[in-house]
Amino acid sequence: MLLTALEFLGLVAFAASGALAAVRARLDVFGVVVVGLTTALGGGVIRDVLLGIHPPTTLRNWPYLAVCAVTALVVFAFHPQVARLRRGVLLADALGLGVFATAGTTIALNAGATVYAACLIGMTTGIGGGAVRDLLLREIPLVLRKEIYAVAALGGSVLVVVGHTVRLPEGPVTVAAAAVVVAIRMIALWRHWNAPVARPPE
Repeated sequence: MLLTALEFLGLVAFAASGALAAVRARLDVFGVVVVGLTTALGGGVIRDVLLGIHPPTTLRNWPYLAVCAVTALVVFAFHPQVARLRRGVLLADALGLGVFATAGTTIALNAGATVYAACLIGMTTGIGGGAVRDLLLREIPLVLRKEIYAVAALGGSVLVVVGHTVRLPEGPVTVAAAAVVVAIRMIALWRHWNAPVARPPE
């Protein structure tokens, strides 16, 4: 139940951020919904494909699609108000990252993945939807060009694996790890932390 609640929270957060990016790119209502759905569901679909879960969970249960579509439509209708809530949108994106990365790791562990594979699958679950969103909008994925994003997701995944290894309660560990991911992401935005970039050739 806790994992399901966290997943739906992450779906709303990512669908909103994806839809807002689509609005800024001047897509029509159909495009906004598609990008919102892709951003929210992309990471989970990639996770399930890697774990051999067919068809993916989010495509078998209509509430996942419905929640994402409604969220995207709300953003399309009220995008001026949503855009003014810049900090809220950034927080929502960070929340989605934390929830998907840690929940994805937990699901991978429960599916029998090794701790190494679970960490990578968890990180991919967190960043996958955003990467696909950027590709649809003809942008270099954010995770590849700036800011502490994938590193935060990987850190949360590692915390979940450590908690699983020492047999701590699954629910509290997942929530705590997600909170750590959100904190790292928000501090990185506040302090303008970026991964090192190669210097251009002279």
